[in-house]
Amino acid sequence: MVLSLTPEIAVVFLVVLAALALFATEPVPIDITAIGIMVTLMVLEPWTGVSPAEGVSGFASSATITVLAMFILSYGVQRTGAVQILGRKIAAFTKDDETRQLGATVGVVGSISGFINNTAAVAILMPMVTDLAHEGKTSPSKLLLPLSYASMFGGTLTLIGTSTNILASDLAARLGAENPEAFPELHAFSMFEFTALGVIVSVVGAAYLMTVGRWLTPARIPPEDDLTEEFELEEYLTEVVVEADSPLVGQTVADALAATDLDVDLVQLVRGGKTFAEPLGPKQIQADDIFAVRTDRDTLLDLIDAEGLALVPNADVTEEELETADRDRNLVEVVVAPRSSLVGETLASANFRDRYDATVLALRRGPEYIRKRMDHAELQVGDTLLVYATPDSIGRLNANRDFIVAQEIERPDYRESKIPLAVGIVAAVVGVAALDALPIMVSALAGALVMVVTGVLEPAEVYEAVEWDVIFLLAGVIPLGIAMEETGAADLIADLLVASADLLPAIAVLGLFYVVTAVLTNIVSNNASVVLMIPVAAEAAAQLGANAFSFVLAVTFAASTAFMTPVGYQTNLFVYGPGGYKFTDYIRVGAPLQILFAVVTTAGIAALWGVYPSP
Repeated sequence: MVLSLTPEIAVVFLVVLAALALFATEPVPIDITAIGIMVTLMVLEPWTGVSPAEGVSGFASSATITVLAMFILSYGVQRTGAVQILGRKIAAFTKDDETRQLGATVGVVGSISGFINNTAAVAILMPMVTDLAHEGKTSPSKLLLPLSYASMFGGTLTLIGTSTNILASDLAARLGAENPEAFPELHAFSMFEFTALGVIVSVVGAAYLMTVGRWLTPARIPPEDDLTEEFELEEYLTEVVVEADSPLVGQTVADALAATDLDVDLVQLVRGGKTFAEPLGPKQIQADDIFAVRTDRDTLLDLIDAEGLALVPNADVTEEELETADRDRNLVEVVVAPRSSLVGETLASANFRDRYDATVLALRRGPEYIRKRMDHAELQVGDTLLVYATPDSIGRLNANRDFIVAQEIERPDYRESKIPLAVGIVAAVVGVAALDALPIMVSALAGALVMVVTGVLEPAEVYEAVEWDVIFLLAGVIPLGIAMEETGAADLIADLLVASADLLPAIAVLGLFYVVTAVLTNIVSNNASVVLMIPVAAEAAAQLGANAFSFVLAVTFAASTAFMTPVGYQTNLFVYGPGGYKFTDYIRVGAPLQILFAVVTTAGIAALWGVYPSP
């Protein structure tokens, strides 16, 4: 039966198209877009079929609650410092061998991502991998993109590897329960139901990254020991001395900077053999003061001519000289995290210098460096800031969800004595769910509660652990799937895709669903892709008389592995700035891997579950 385009379906398609455009362009955060979708569907109930109760059902969904609990469990492991200890042991093993570094990166993040949120795994391991690269004289670019990719295919190992799997499981269970005659194969995924397939794609993915992928991955950032050289600051950091007749003498630093429109930052002050750093604003400028400044050569000449300054001989400043002059401050790379509240802000509007007692010396955006007028550049996800700050300030940046500090820093508050307890709790959650003693939602919530009761986490940290934007995203997009089912929109799309079965065998249609979902996921949110495509895949399978579970699994794996764009998956954005990647790098390295995964996943599903249900 071929459906026609009804007014109800047309309205849902318009909502879907608007949602896809907003997800792809992100004029507002995607969680806000998701809530807007939810509200729109309820307001348009006569056409969408989504009642208020169904509209807010995403907040009570077992998928949403399970993801929330998994955030807490992941954070509990993170607060013990277990992953950091593992990183130190790996560094001792890999040393300066790039093959070992790459193998350890892929192997460790792939394994960890099967049991903790893969986004959290990348955020935790990125400092370790960056340090591995610097200490081993390897370009960070050679390791960071494999880190992101390996976390994605590692997330396919278990039900809890990624929020996509949990959401897909919930959608499959609901479809199977609502229409058991049409979808008798659909049910909630068990903990290790698709682990065999996850192992296959992980082995294939690891082999690709260690061979062809290694050759295709560029070394965008040279393996420099000195961060000022890595950010090419040799022409931008120098020292000047205040001459006796300078008009600046007697002014405060803040007033002097406010009075000039020149692009200059004062990084530190040397006076009488003592070094001073932020906050420099209140200090009164004196003759013979020596300032380390960040500016370009042309501006420096204007500054010297206008303000009575003189260039200190051999004045190019290195990282070692900065840190030697002020042993209380360090240079670190800080990445603007996905969904950071600073996205769209500037360093000036965010009052970065005063808020964090830190100076930004340069900004790297993919392969581009910004060293002029940085205070007025709008921050984007993945921007990497070269920050000069005290250990306390760096610690505050590291604890702030807006940032990821891309080097390992010492944290005295790790609860290392709780490592066995935290790991044991996660293992118990997995074991109980795997044995079907309790649903995964119940075991995960119980595990989160035990984390607090046993002191692995403080009560207040429970709320800090949850990425609330992801929770609102899930709750907002779930009603979209309901609208597609209620109005017949999913059936209509399935009709169009099933029409290809006249020309293609069923296994090729299965592969087609993988490809369509993968392309969609590389443009919009992976969770939105699952919500849109699973009802379509299930309906297409029903029309073909095929195995609905196989089709749903193809969509789930495709949505979890978006390799071709920086915006396809959060972890790709994490490494964009620190790796200095170009957009085309993701296509060059990711497209062959995406094609390889399409073939391997489709063949694996056909071999393990069959394209058609068992008689």
